[in-house]
Amino acid sequence: MKLLTVVGARPQFIKAAPFSRAVRTRHEEVLVHTGQHYDPQLSDVFFDELDLPRPDLHLGVGSGSHGAQTAQMLERIEAAMRDVAPDAVVVFGDTNSTLAGALAAAKLNIPVAHVEAGLRSFVRTMPEEINRVVTDHLATWLFAPTQTAVDNLRREGIGGEAPWPAVVLTGDIMDDALRLHAPLAERRSTLLRDLALEAGGYALATVHRAANTDDPERLAAIFDALMMLGEPVVLPMHPRTRAALMSTDIEVEPPVRITDPVGYLDMLQLEQHARVVLTDSGGVQKEAYLLGVPCVTLREETEWVETLEGGWNVLAGAVPARIIEAARRPRPAQPPAPVFGEGEAAERMAAALASLPPRE
Repeated sequence: MKLLTVVGARPQFIKAAPFSRAVRTRHEEVLVHTGQHYDPQLSDVFFDELDLPRPDLHLGVGSGSHGAQTAQMLERIEAAMRDVAPDAVVVFGDTNSTLAGALAAAKLNIPVAHVEAGLRSFVRTMPEEINRVVTDHLATWLFAPTQTAVDNLRREGIGGEAPWPAVVLTGDIMDDALRLHAPLAERRSTLLRDLALEAGGYALATVHRAANTDDPERLAAIFDALMMLGEPVVLPMHPRTRAALMSTDIEVEPPVRITDPVGYLDMLQLEQHARVVLTDSGGVQKEAYLLGVPCVTLREETEWVETLEGGWNVLAGAVPARIIEAARRPRPAQPPAPVFGEGEAAERMAAALASLPPRE
């Protein structure tokens, strides 16, 4: 088969690395980068570190409002699909690149494969929730990372006895990526030494979701909590968060240490050796769980409900007292349950894509 794979944001580059490695042994792949993440520290570094094939097409869309960005992506992705004439289109996750790729393909009657299908936060005010729900209802192959995701799709009437659309429980491709790259991070990353950090002697924080960055009160409350933790807090700063801070009177003081965005291998090393992770990122929640590092989620909900099992992840929102209490809780006694598969998700996807549905 000829596959056209759409990526555009940091988490998608990470997922595309094991996916491309697996599918290129069976299929032809054309990799399209929308340009949604265009900062070199959020884009180019991942292709360099992960041995990810360079994009065959770079659409250069860049930032903008949801409507403007998605519209530009739709126009340029549709043109790419007409030129490439793929048998199927592959999209990852829940970004505007995901939605645009799925919608453009559906309009052209090209089957869509959605990696990370079935995730639900059940909060429709989140742009990511809209993107993932619409994409699932357009998809032909729905690659679900967990049984919870499968159950969510079934409740929405997706899949069933008929072969198409095909809901496939694959396991989580981020687990594939961790198994590939965590040992590499230990060998290559020098960030802990560069920042003079001791393993287990710091907290790691990330804040980038619009619900937090676009609300000055929530953002101030989160940074108040981080500054009151009483231990070093390393915070690689997302460009959106930096811009939000500059528009407020929030003053970030020690023990919070702001750094520039870091590459995937450096981020893995920071995650592996942190005492606790505090984040509003879905991917970082899951990486912390897979690495056996306690996590505090700076949201009121999570699409990765499995990470809450055994107390490895706690929802704390933007309330300082809840954040501090969750960050200081004892480490769970039992290791994280192996709910995300065994590192074979990409191979299962490649095998499933060998069977094409009939074209209408």
